Order: sequence, then C-alpha cells, then structure tokens
Amino acid sequence: MRIMIKGGVWKNTEDEILKAAVMKYGKNQWARISSLLVRKSAKQCKARWYEWLDPSIKKTEWTREEDEKLLHLAKLMPTQWRTIAPIVGRTPAQCLERYEKLLDAACHGYNDSELTDDPRRLRPGEIDPNPESKPARPDPVDMDEDEREMLSEARARLANTKGKKAKRKAREKQLEEARRLASLQKRRELKAAGIQTVKRAKRVRGMDYNAEIPFEIKPVPGPYSTDMEFREHLHQSNVSFAPSSLTEYEKPHKKDLEDQLMKEDVRQQRSQDRKTTPSAVQQLRALVVSNTGKHKRKLELPPPNVHVSGLENLINL
Repeated sequence: MRIMIKGGVWKNTEDEILKAAVMKYGKNQWARISSLLVRKSAKQCKARWYEWLDPSIKKTEWTREEDEKLLHLAKLMPTQWRTIAPIVGRTPAQCLERYEKLLDAACHGYNDSELTDDPRRLRPGEIDPNPESKPARPDPVDMDEDEREMLSEARARLANTKGKKAKRKAREKQLEEARRLASLQKRRELKAAGIQTVKRAKRVRGMDYNAEIPFEIKPVPGPYSTDMEFREHLHQSNVSFAPSSLTEYEKPHKKDLEDQLMKEDVRQQRSQDRKTTPSAVQQLRALVVSNTGKHKRKLELPPPNVHVSGLENLINL
C-alpha cells in the first residue's frame, strides 16, 4: 500500500496553483485550497503563503538599519519573533534566520560578506525543516503522473467560476429558451400549412396588476348626493358644546401625586400634634380618672382567723 506523506520542497507548479487558489477562495479557506495540492496540507499552504508567496514580503538584502533594529528589538523582546517581524518589515522566519546569522558572524569574527561555508546550509541528503520559506524548485521537463493529474484537476476546478446554483440557473434558462424556440417553430409550421392557432393567454391567479386597478371602487353614475354630509353637519351643530381641558384626558403627573400625598401627610401630622398637646393630655387623663372612679369596686378583706386573745398568747410565748 502506498502511503503519501505530505510536505517537502515546494515546486513551481504547486506555487502557481496556490496563488490561483488564493485568488479564488481567499485567505480563510486553507482546507479547500489544500485539496488542490496532493502533497501539501492546509497548514503548509498557509505557511507557504505567509512566509514566501505573499506580495508584501520583502526578499531583498538586509540593510544595516534593519540589522540594528532587529538586534535592538531582539534584546528588548527575546524570542518574540512574531511581534518583532511587523516592526522590522520582514517575516518571523526571516528575522530568526538573520539573527542567528548575525550571532554566528559576531562569535566567529567574520563579516557577512566573508561567509562562504554557512554551517546552517543543508548537506546532501539532509531534509529542510522549514521548506515554506525557501525558493521553489523548477518544474522538470517530464512531470510525474500524479503531478499531471493534480494540475489538470486544479485547472478544471479553478476554471469553474460559477457555483452549482449559477450553473443550474443557466441550464434552466437555456431549456426555457429552447422550449420557446420549439413552440415558435411549431406555430410557424402550422401557419404555413394553413392551420391558424390562437395563442391563449395564461390565466393569472389572483390580481393582474397590468390589466386592472387594484382595490378600485367604482363611483355610482350620476351626481353625487351630499345630503348625508349635510345631515351630519346639522347633528354636530345641535350638540351642546361642553368645554374640557387637557388634564381631564391625561393621567395625573407623578410629581403632582407626590405633592398631594405630602400635603395629606402634613395634614395628618398637624391633627396628631393637636391631640398630643398638654391640654389635650390633661383632658384625656381626667377622662380616664373619671371613668376609673365610676367603676371602682369596694375593697373586701377576708375575716381574721386570729383574735385578740390569740395575739396575747403569741406575745407571751
């Protein structure tokens, strides 16, 4: 069983397919874009676009100002290459690669122009760990069968600029036009044979806005009688007029209700104060005393159990 491992060096054909797919599907549907490329995944397609194919990426030589800015930002924000990259104007992979190259040059004491044997350069047989940020490999003269099939399928899919609904609408429109031409040819042949056919108008369900006025009320023929309006005017003039204000129809305002309640509370407080004055208290106390005096009972004690002789005996003891 053949197992296809996705990844590896990018080829010129894959780059062109990826560019065309991004133009059609945008930069948010990477799964659909990767379905056009047999040997690449959605994550690899996204990385390839943002690391190499994006037109805003600078691929020129690094200047001295960019190197100074890179070293200064790397000191302020170490290992934060995604934050440093937009400030420098390069991709994160470019910033990391340039920073490591500058460190190697500073450690070994040679300039960038004197670097002939880069220790990070791949040896024969080694696999590139980051192929998305490297130039594409040119296409061979005789491509594999898989590449030809991938290219033909991508060409067919990308050439379809209309979706399923648009294709169905176009097909229905074409069938309708063919049906109209067939009926027209049939009527012409019948007319040439001497048979006259009357084209029946389609019955429109509901209201035909082209043939009639919607909701039309036709007036009665003859002069319009205004007796009803005259009688109504007389009836309104005979009704006695009763003036009324707007407050009768509107609800009382909340503030007015609060003022009325406050006035009622003040009135109750004043009446309570009048009841609690000293004269009122004296009158109330006298009333209570008079009421209690009328109904006071006589004190009734039980008969004594010890007489005078008994008390004398107790004293002698």
